[in-house]
Amino acid sequence: MEPVVSRLTLESFESLPPHARRCVFWEVEPSMAGPLDRPESVGPAGAEGRGEIMGRSVARAPFESEFDKEAWISSVLLEWGACGQLATDPTTGVIVGTAFYAPPGRVPRSRLFPTSPVSADAILLTSIQVEPGYEEVATPLLDAVLVDLMRRGVRAVEAFGLVRGDTARRNPTPDATPGMRDISEWSDEEIVSVAREILDNPQPDLCTRCLLDAAFLKASGFDVVASHARFPRLRLELDEGLGWKSEVEGALEKLVVMAAIDMTGRERTFAPVGRRL
Repeated sequence: MEPVVSRLTLESFESLPPHARRCVFWEVEPSMAGPLDRPESVGPAGAEGRGEIMGRSVARAPFESEFDKEAWISSVLLEWGACGQLATDPTTGVIVGTAFYAPPGRVPRSRLFPTSPVSADAILLTSIQVEPGYEEVATPLLDAVLVDLMRRGVRAVEAFGLVRGDTARRNPTPDATPGMRDISEWSDEEIVSVAREILDNPQPDLCTRCLLDAAFLKASGFDVVASHARFPRLRLELDEGLGWKSEVEGALEKLVVMAAIDMTGRERTFAPVGRRL
């Protein structure tokens, strides 16, 4: 059965897959997102339902903070609206895919890429993550994001792509970005340039699970607007035609409802009332 796609709500937060629920690669200032020692609540809850706060410090993995992720989602939902889509397996009820998006001003990490900043008129699609065996839900998740943004009048969506080693095999279309082609096709100058950048700008603080595959974005209709060997920025215009289509579909739905109400009223008007004796 096909997965069911729905909006992210605070009520569904606890049901998110572990990585999607904890990782704050995009959502927290990088200086705060690394390993951090903080007191953890350990031991059973007390008589009043409060966990004991012990003096022991527990190191958390880079970018992981369930508290900060929930706080970010809560604030964006409150101040801007829907910022995520979920794909759920209808058989098990388990969430098997997530997509997150928000205004770039709410995404601290978006300022730090070589191809930053995100355009002022665009919403940033930060990540689409799927569980193993459910890779096919990535496209329905993206579709749900685009439909939501079109209905809200957003003009464009942008994303930072990650050029992976096997990109060219899955997306052989040449592109202005060197990393979008097979490495055998690169010139010596391109190879030297990429190698120098990797050496000069190492990024051990990179969460590749939270970065979108550049080839997937290209195959989904995004265009490169800021070329880069590793982190191109891509854009998809949500043009007036798509917005018009959404409005027409909404208007047709209203007409169908109104017609059904009208028919119900007519049936009541012409229903036989019986004979008087």
